[in-house]
Amino acid sequence: MSFTDIKHIEELEAESIFVLRETAAQFEKIALLFSGGKDSIVVSHLAQKAFWPAKIPFPLLHIDTGHNFPETLAYRDEWAEKIGAKLIVRYVQDSIDQGKAVEEKGYNASRNVLQTITLLDAIEELKLDCALGGARRDEEKARAKERFFSHRDEFGQWDPKNQRPELWNLFNGKKHMGEHFRVFPISNWTEIDVWQYLQKENIPLPSLYFSHQRKVIARDGMLLADSEFITKKMTEVAAEKSIRFRTIGDMTCTGAVESSASSIEEIIQEVAASRTTERGTRHDDKRSEAAMEDRKKNGYF
Repeated sequence: MSFTDIKHIEELEAESIFVLRETAAQFEKIALLFSGGKDSIVVSHLAQKAFWPAKIPFPLLHIDTGHNFPETLAYRDEWAEKIGAKLIVRYVQDSIDQGKAVEEKGYNASRNVLQTITLLDAIEELKLDCALGGARRDEEKARAKERFFSHRDEFGQWDPKNQRPELWNLFNGKKHMGEHFRVFPISNWTEIDVWQYLQKENIPLPSLYFSHQRKVIARDGMLLADSEFITKKMTEVAAEKSIRFRTIGDMTCTGAVESSASSIEEIIQEVAASRTTERGTRHDDKRSEAAMEDRKKNGYF
């Protein structure tokens, strides 16, 4: 990286650490929403720096759909142990068993939307007044409407037209009983910023982010990992390709890209040349033009 790149990354890091410290100062019960993806990994690494030499003063909270990549779950457990953070896991399957969520059926069935129910139950159970997340404004148009401190009402809902101003990095965390906030410390980062930071800090990552051989099926212009969780159509035949993932989520909706990038340097070059955002590889975002915004209004990450 050039001196300019390093300076830019250091400025973003300082801003994010400031947001994390402000969060700890304003809220009492905090959890970091951890998916095992690169963005939540970066936020947890930043939290280490923000509160060093003390331990991270809040747990990692993972909402497990039951349809996660095995590599993600293995990394999640190893990373939580490595950074000395408490890990709390809540399961979508429990929400289904309790009759709070209904399993989708059909070729496009996914548990991704059902995470919202499990998350809101976890927030109520743990009495959280703040949930930290790794969302960034460059990911998707609904994400671009977020503030650093995103207010949620007592039903966990988000109103994009009623966002509080954040002039001069002054954050308003005031809330009524039952309400909570989502806080996004890396809002101003881009995908390339994240990769450059991972490279600079030499942070280990799940192997899914790097090129590997995997059987995939082609659907709606996307490549989905062949798994027991996906119902294939008669015309869909799994084929082995050299792929990697730009985002990591539920296996039923996380699309792959054909790639030979086996290092972070190669990934940075690949992302720089790409003309689609990383959310463009998510099948759940293609359900409607406002899919992400609709989910966020209902309490999604």
